[in-house]
Amino acid sequence: MKELSLPSIKKYSWQGMVALICVIFIFLVALYTFFYLKHDPNLTNLDQRLQGMSLQHPLGTDQLGRDVLTRLLLGAKQTIGYSLLALIIALIIGVPFGLISGYKRGLVDRIFMRIADGFLAFPDTIVAIVLSGLLGPGIGNLVLAIVMIKWVSYARLVRSTVLSESQKDYVLVARINGLSSRKIMQKHLLPHIVGHVLVLASLDLGKIILLISAFSYIGLGVQPPTPEWGAMLNDSRSYFQSRPELMIYPGLAIVVVVLLTNMLGDYLRDHFDVKKEVQQ
Repeated sequence: MKELSLPSIKKYSWQGMVALICVIFIFLVALYTFFYLKHDPNLTNLDQRLQGMSLQHPLGTDQLGRDVLTRLLLGAKQTIGYSLLALIIALIIGVPFGLISGYKRGLVDRIFMRIADGFLAFPDTIVAIVLSGLLGPGIGNLVLAIVMIKWVSYARLVRSTVLSESQKDYVLVARINGLSSRKIMQKHLLPHIVGHVLVLASLDLGKIILLISAFSYIGLGVQPPTPEWGAMLNDSRSYFQSRPELMIYPGLAIVVVVLLTNMLGDYLRDHFDVKKEVQQ
């Protein structure tokens, strides 16, 4: 048993250490920016356009003289913040819907399956493009489009887990003892789906970040002059040959955050691996 548990502890500590170092670094950079630099991210100064690194502008300035580091950090608020918002709303809609559908079954379940089949008939990106095109550009419409395509995956995951768990003896005993359906779902079924939902959510967060960045890049997400990583990539295209770092910084930020979310998803997947716990 000790030989099996020791590698997993090392793996978890390594992943946790990397995530902790990244979080501390981002926090220190944010403190340096907001308490020392205090730049207005939307204030243009053409006299200082396309400057290199300096103490006043650690990552230089863009084509309009705006501080790149300040816009990069505030862009995290837009990119990551709206991604978390879309993910939370999708969870709030999908988890209860899948829980009720899997437990009640019958007409509710049949209606849900038809709706889910309709959303899953096309790739997420295609559906998001169509919905964003119909609703119009803007981060609010983009978040709504992402929620409409993401809640189905959580509802289906919860539904399949509930269908399996509701056939087990402890649920039958709870029914015999007279527990209501609400209490059975809340006390007995909900704890079994938390791990699965957390794993999928951590992996989905990186996908949503990529969606928001990509749609902002093509003009369907966050609108200028609001700083956002995808929009910053679009603004810097014309200066790629002369100042490639203007595209490298937001692109690298997207890559690092997505890698961290995938690392978190791998950690949670191993942590909630029931088969591994049984073997141990």
